[in-house]
Amino acid sequence: MHVDEKKIKSDNLLNSVKVVLVGTTHPGNIGATARAMKNMGILDLALVEPKEFPSDVATFRSKAAKDILEKASVHRSLAEAISECELVVGTSARGRTVPWPVLNPREAAEEMHKSSLNGKVAIVFGREDRGLTNEELGLCNFHVHIPSDPEYSSLNLSQAVQILAYEIRLSYLQDRHVNKEYWDVELANNEQTERLINHMDELMQEVDFYDVENPRKLLVRVRRFFKRSKIDVMEANIFRGLFATIQKKLK
Repeated sequence: MHVDEKKIKSDNLLNSVKVVLVGTTHPGNIGATARAMKNMGILDLALVEPKEFPSDVATFRSKAAKDILEKASVHRSLAEAISECELVVGTSARGRTVPWPVLNPREAAEEMHKSSLNGKVAIVFGREDRGLTNEELGLCNFHVHIPSDPEYSSLNLSQAVQILAYEIRLSYLQDRHVNKEYWDVELANNEQTERLINHMDELMQEVDFYDVENPRKLLVRVRRFFKRSKIDVMEANIFRGLFATIQKKLK
């Protein structure tokens, strides 16, 4: 493959990656993120309830990446921002009571590379002071943890973006034998998977499967199962058809 062909292939793949910033408080971090993205050829930026945007500060910090800010989409919720994505990786600096599949940056990049060959993928970064909420992390298929020095583990938002963006680009350029996996049906996107999870919860409540006032970790485990399964559209429709049939019989 000639160099130009490699560049075209890399550019097409990197255009499948979306960087999502949730609740960013300082506009300078949005601008610095845009610059970090453009350095690595990632062009799609989504913002969820930023405190200040558009912003002259963000534009100044973006340097030559103003075009990314101009095309950035702004959303009211994380669910809205990632609705069309087939794989979502959320950055997390803390553990959960119910453990979620956790990857290091290189492993996360490989998973995103693999999935981006089939559809849109997203890498999600939380608020500067407290990251992502448990609910937001629950929308992700995987969590990624940057193994920084525990003596001083705090990273600036744009630094974290730069690390992940670099690993994603490196995965594409090195072509680590990540081949497109044949699948007869496209994978369910985040919105479709969420509808399936909510439908199952609705059915479980109707048959009194769990105590609504005290669900313990049942719903978290159900969510974890579907998020890590990479369920496809037909499989999701089969489950939802089954749930609807059961509900019909109950009535």
